[in-house]
Amino acid sequence: MARPIQCRRVSSMPESSYFKPRGIPLCSLEEVVLTMDEFEAIRLADLEGLYQEEAAEKMKVSRPTFGRIIESARRKIAEALVKGKALKIEGGQVELASIRQFRCDDCLHAWKLPYGTGRPEGCPSCKSDNIHRT
Repeated sequence: MARPIQCRRVSSMPESSYFKPRGIPLCSLEEVVLTMDEFEAIRLADLEGLYQEEAAEKMKVSRPTFGRIIESARRKIAEALVKGKALKIEGGQVELASIRQFRCDDCLHAWKLPYGTGRPEGCPSCKSDNIHRT
């Protein structure tokens, strides 16, 4: 009997949860469902460039589990791109991290904000809008 799936930590919900090929009506498309933990794995490994060990720590899973998650996510994304299917991001056993961290690229000031407060307008130290999440 397989072990139950553990809750995986994700940093945020996606800004867009649905992608489809342009010019094809939605009703004519098949869907591929990418779970929230797969989306987070893609974000950490491919966008942030983290090694699997670091990414697994952030998601609170083992490195082998992270490897399986990222492999599944990449296969689903490839299927959607190659076969012209819609990609829907939803579901999975996840918990949102409670704190977001930001850093100003101009003055290097770092600060934390709770989730649900929206993106900051600028750096609280120098007021620059050249900020990003860390």
